[in-house]
Amino acid sequence: MSTRPPITAQGAERLKAELQRLKTEERPRIIQAIAEAREHGDLKENAEYHAAREQQSFCEGRIKELEGILSMAQVIDVAVVGAANPGKVVFGATVELEEVESGNSITYQIVGDIEADIKQNRVGVSTPIARAMIGKEEGDVAVVQAPGGIREYEIIEVSYK
Repeated sequence: MSTRPPITAQGAERLKAELQRLKTEERPRIIQAIAEAREHGDLKENAEYHAAREQQSFCEGRIKELEGILSMAQVIDVAVVGAANPGKVVFGATVELEEVESGNSITYQIVGDIEADIKQNRVGVSTPIARAMIGKEEGDVAVVQAPGGIREYEIIEVSYK
């Protein structure tokens, strides 16, 4: 039996919102574009038709992917996890780090791999930095094997938002 991938409640809501948008806005828009392109005649040389069909294929694929993710994922309420583990880094924690060598600060939230987005400072639970932090507490140092070598980060603050 395989384990269900974890996802935060906020991550699940973001995916549900994307799924809703695809079904109620994108899908009807693409169907309309296909209908309009068909009216232009010969479909073999109709670039608008082929582009709309490609968009439809992508949209339907993403809808299926999101439905699959949401049906399989284990939704975890970060507030409940945080209340059970105050000050400790576990799934869902938002962690403020300070790189020991440079003194630079960064904040990451540890989330499910399916909702990770480095641009939003959400790192997947299976990434090297998340694995180095899990189980640590405020004041501890997490040692990360990064592509550029070993980096050390002091855990400044752990919160659950």
